[in-house]
Amino acid sequence: MLHNSITMVIIILLINIVYVSFFTIRMILTLKGRRYLAAFISMFEVIIYVVGLGLVLDNLNEIQNLIAYAIGYGLGVIVGMKIEEKLALGYITVNVISTEHEKDLPKQIREKGFGVTNWMANGLEGDRLSMQILTPRKYELKLYQTIKELDPKAFIIAYEPKTIHGGFWVKAVRKGRIKV
Repeated sequence: MLHNSITMVIIILLINIVYVSFFTIRMILTLKGRRYLAAFISMFEVIIYVVGLGLVLDNLNEIQNLIAYAIGYGLGVIVGMKIEEKLALGYITVNVISTEHEKDLPKQIREKGFGVTNWMANGLEGDRLSMQILTPRKYELKLYQTIKELDPKAFIIAYEPKTIHGGFWVKAVRKGRIKV
């Protein structure tokens, strides 16, 4: 009897980890505008959900099943987020403000394959070099590392653009011309 109970807890735990991971991926794909892939994934997601919930509801007198369901849900959120980090879908826009305007940072960053738009700006303490850089999310950490190597005191703000249209670097970025 104990063996069946442990097996049931493990099955419920694993089912919910898989279900919530699929749920997280589907939500991210939906937000990124990948509707058809999100719809395809949702078909598997709902099957997994119904099976897992059915196991818990059929055995409501077994509190360990409910606990396994809840723990599996929490672990599924973490696993789903880790999968999304690995997929790194979409693009990131990074705004950089630097006091190092004599170093020609835009040129050095462009040499690494990143597209940079730059201009001089005024801050509280004087002239600043302002740069806007677009990159696929999979190169985000490499870009931060590059910026920090060139100017450890740089002020960096990053966000995900909702729409991208035009610009020469969109074609270059899609062709993978970034030197990692």
